[in-house]
Amino acid sequence: MAIQKQTAVADMPANAENHYDVTKADLPLHCPLPGMSAWDSHPKVFLPMTDGKAKCPYCGAEYTLKD
Repeated sequence: MAIQKQTAVADMPANAENHYDVTKADLPLHCPLPGMSAWDSHPKVFLPMTDGKAKCPYCGAEYTLKD
């Protein structure tokens, strides 16, 4: 699932999936992603991309950087 940066309106449920494909436009990467509802999620944590992958220490969601 490619994620696009969102504005103030949260239109994706937080932590609903275990894997997300992200692009360079999503960097710096953090979980939950922009566009996810914040009220039912963990605190925002910035994730370092290692070899094009990252994993959230709170919810376990995995992120893969796509070209």
